[in-house]
Amino acid sequence: MSRRTFWMGILAAIMVGALTAIQARINGNLGTRLENGFVAGFISFASGLAALIVITVLTKSGRAGAQRLVTGVRDRRIPWYLLTGGLAGAFSVATQGLTVGIIGVALFTVGIVAGQAVTGLIIDRIGYGPAGAVAVTVGRAAGAALALASVVVALTGDLLERTPWWILFMPFGVGVGIAYQQATNGRLGLLVGNPMTATLMNFIAGTTVLTIAAVISVTLMGPTNPWPTEPWLYVGGVIGVLYIFVSAAVVHRIGVLLLGLASVVGQLTTSVIVDAFFPASNPPAWWQSTIMVVLALAAVITATVPWNRLKRRRRR
Repeated sequence: MSRRTFWMGILAAIMVGALTAIQARINGNLGTRLENGFVAGFISFASGLAALIVITVLTKSGRAGAQRLVTGVRDRRIPWYLLTGGLAGAFSVATQGLTVGIIGVALFTVGIVAGQAVTGLIIDRIGYGPAGAVAVTVGRAAGAALALASVVVALTGDLLERTPWWILFMPFGVGVGIAYQQATNGRLGLLVGNPMTATLMNFIAGTTVLTIAAVISVTLMGPTNPWPTEPWLYVGGVIGVLYIFVSAAVVHRIGVLLLGLASVVGQLTTSVIVDAFFPASNPPAWWQSTIMVVLALAAVITATVPWNRLKRRRRR
């Protein structure tokens, strides 16, 4: 592989993270404008599901994967709990609509990184993921500790006084759910032989749950505000499908490790830029955001860089 191809893959992975942060802002703005995060989440998931259905129908691999999914569920070769990854995705987009407009993309992203880091250690240790049991290394444990430290920084000052505690902790819960979702999707993707089919199942489950949640919320709280007329507020789901495709296209070029690291770098960097130009109503102070992002980046690097291999190379 040429150096040009390698660096194009890295840039594409950074774009994946940037798209994730942009999606969070779009869904957050839509939830704020509607004053209903559940309806905003439903719109995002439903649009993504529509795009995935079209892709599945039009591609041979998509149709084959969907057929294997249906057959596997019917023959009970695919456990029912592998179909629940979309629940975490539904919680994620609903949380975007409920919190991002208030606390900003940077704090939302840092909370996700912390939740993923801690839960990822547990999932790897018990062997729930597709790779089986993975040892808890010193680097990964230190990375999780740094991620938690970034959340502690966010909770200093008067942020807790200005913001309900549940809003601040929901992004951490999203990170917990995403870690579960990734492990579940990985196992389902192996069984059906197509990661896009696992993604389709996620959007089906997520859209179903968010439809019910949106109906209940409208019934209890009344109708939403009038739907905005700006088209960009309705592309969150399509952006989700787009970064899934980009991830699938570059992972075999740069590997899972660099894909994850570069995407988080893109997500955190973009979140700071987005918050600067489109500030939330009650974000953390600028110094808090800066320290949070630095600690979160350090957490990702510490947890993912193969330090033992580097030490062995130096000894040689």
